[in-house]
Parts: sequence; C-alpha cells; structure tokens
Amino acid sequence: MKLPGVPPALWSALREAAGTERIALVGGAVRDWMLHHQHLDPWRGLVDLDLVIEASARGGGSRDPEGSRGWVDTLSPSRPSPAWRLVERLSSRAAGGVTVRAARPHGQYGTVELELDVDVPAAEGGSPAPIRLLLDVASARGESYPVPAANPVVTFGALNDDLARRDLTINAMAIDLATGTLLDPHGGAADLEGRLLRFLHPQSLRDDPTRLVRAARYAARLGFALAPDSLDQAVETLAAWPWPWRPGDPPALAPAALGTRLRRELELLVEQENWRLALARLQDWGGLRMLDPALQEDQRWPRRLRWAERLRLPPLVALLAAARHPLPLAERLQLPHRHHKLLAQFLTLRRALRREPEDGGAPPAADVRGPDTPWTWCQRLEAPGLSPSAVALALACGLGPRRPLLRWLLRWRHLGPACSSQELIAAGVAPGPALGAALRRSRQERLERERF
Repeated sequence: MKLPGVPPALWSALREAAGTERIALVGGAVRDWMLHHQHLDPWRGLVDLDLVIEASARGGGSRDPEGSRGWVDTLSPSRPSPAWRLVERLSSRAAGGVTVRAARPHGQYGTVELELDVDVPAAEGGSPAPIRLLLDVASARGESYPVPAANPVVTFGALNDDLARRDLTINAMAIDLATGTLLDPHGGAADLEGRLLRFLHPQSLRDDPTRLVRAARYAARLGFALAPDSLDQAVETLAAWPWPWRPGDPPALAPAALGTRLRRELELLVEQENWRLALARLQDWGGLRMLDPALQEDQRWPRRLRWAERLRLPPLVALLAAARHPLPLAERLQLPHRHHKLLAQFLTLRRALRREPEDGGAPPAADVRGPDTPWTWCQRLEAPGLSPSAVALALACGLGPRRPLLRWLLRWRHLGPACSSQELIAAGVAPGPALGAALRRSRQERLERERF
C-alpha cells in the first residue's frame, strides 16, 4: 500500500518488529486512502496514523474458551502490552531507516504514542532525508458496556474485536501489514461507495451516545449522509433515553459519555473547519437534546456563533448560553473554570438587562436602570462581577439595548480620564481619595462628550 507522505521503509520496519504478531493499519488512514484511490476523492492529508497489534500466546495472552475472540487478557500494568513490546523491538533495531525518537505509553489502555524519524529515499548520489511521523500504536482490545454511557470495560482481544468497538463502519476497516489484505467485517467499503455513515450495531448509541457527535463531524468533513437505519437508531435512542442519568439529576452523577467525553467530542466538532455544517447535522438528527432540550429547539445558534467568532468568544460557551440551565450543563460537561465563570457573569448581566430577579426574588445584582448616558453605562457594565467577555456574550446572544453595549465594548471602556494623575497633582489635587474622585470626574466629563 502506498500511502501519501509515508515512506515504504516504515511498513517494512513495522512488519519485522511485529514478528509473528499480527499488525494492521486501521481507522481514518484506511478510510481516506480508499476514498482517494478507489473513489477519486481529493487526498485530505495524513490526519492520523493508527496501528493495532494483536497479542499472541507467546506474548502473554490466553486463548478465549469460545475460540471467537483470539488471544485475550485483562489490561494489567504489571505486564507489557503488545503495543509496548512492538515499540521495544522497533527501538532495538539497528537498521531499516526508522529511528524511534519518543514513546509515550498509556498503560491503562495498552496504547503508545510513537514519534519516529523515517528515511526517505534520496535521489541518486544523495543522502536519505528523514521525515518525522507520529503514530498511535494500540494493542487490540475488546470493549463491553455494563452501564450505558459509562466508560467501557476494556480487555486485550483480537483484531476483529478492536474493529467491532469502532464508531462507524467506514472507520472499522483495517489493512493487514503482512499480507496487504483489506479486513472489512462490517461492510465499511460498501458504505464508502454509498457515502453513508452507519453505526456498527443496534445498541451503538445506547453504549456510547458521543458516537452521534462523531458522525456529525464526519458528515460535514466527508459530505456523507447518516444511513436510514442509523438515523432511526438515533431518533429511537434519544426518545427512549436509556442512560442512568436524566436532566435534573445532579450534574456530577452524569456518566462519562454525557459529561466529559461529550464535551471533548463537542470541542473537536467546533474546532474543525466546517463546524457549522457539523452542528447543523447534529441538530437535524436530534443530538443537541443530549445537551439541553432548549438547544435542540434553538434556531438562533448560527447567528450567535458567528458573533462569538467575531468577538473571539469560545464557541462552545456561546452555544451553551442559550440552554435552559447553562450552569448545571457547564458543570455536567466539566467546562474549564474560566468558561463556567463567563457563563455565570453572562447570566448576571442577562438578568440585569431583562430586569429579572435573582433566585429567591432579590433584585438583579447589576442594575441597568437610570438615565442612558455613556457614563452611566460604563458604571453599570464595569460593576464587580462582570467582564468584557460577558458583555460580548450578551451581544452575541442578541441581548439589548445593543447600541450602548457595543459602544462600551468597542470604545467607552478604553477611554480613561482626560487628565492624568500627575497633571491633577500638579494642579493642586492631593494624593489619596481626593485624587481618585478627581480622576473619576475627569473620566465622566470625557465620556459625557461622547456620542451615545
């Protein structure tokens, strides 16, 4: 197999290092290579290079009694994983044009991130010039989900087990490096030809609802459609809500696929180039209900996120701002503290702009009543507990009055006193509280001359 950007020396070195253990290229590289070579799609570049190596009995595995799962073992920190054994053999090689520069093992999952220098054949008379490649080497694993949406129980397994745990059929293909054979137990090649995204089994979303977010990313990136049976699965699963946590339950009790893992998938979605289309597909399929029913019905998110992009706001925060209860949702997703704080400030400002009471009936913490002048708006928006980002988020969400918010954000807040403290002291103002009051009066006079 000729993969653009990958020297043939890499495949030879990996086959030799694997020895009798089966090793295969899996996932996105196989999918994109087939799209490029068989369906003439443009080459999208080498996003990732994922390899899976299967344990053997000699490597420490044990035969599954049913004979259907190959060599299996629980993941044990006291026993080197097949992936780590491969890296050790690769590192000990004296030749072959491949040099291991760094290896970062993740023992819990039997995986290794590998950084290699691979020689590229030079022109006649020249010297080989190495290129740097990043690989993810994983021990073949099987997964089971005793609790829907929780993290799976992982064991060493056979290559077919590893393919069976994937999200979509088009990502569940592999190329055996020893034979060059395509392994396609789930019909991924046919779905590539039909340009369809299909989940591997009827319980796929029950086990891991984040697979729907990944499907939306691929729909936007590849221009594929969700297969009818997979769309039915999405609609039925979301309606049944088979997970042991429901909206209104304590956010900290949400399983990983409705909490931190869901946040990570959404972050990947909004980071990709065509994220607007991906988010639209997720909403079309009902997937925003996993966040909040109000977001599933929200038709204003495209405008809100366009403004968020212009104002350099975190897109995920701008999306969540329209939720029915943004703060519990932020807690469930475990947003960074600064994003949680921004949402809290935004809600304070929103209550003030709408003149809504605080929880318990108290008046809003920030009062926006009174005469409308640049100075009074500066006093309101510069009150403790607010920030420029909160005002920007209010603008992105369409809150008003828009004109003073925008003018404060872009101009008024940057205007200081007309006179400096040195000038005021030279004019006879004593340092201390009197100087502070004089500076405030000077700024007020300057702002009152501003056009409202």
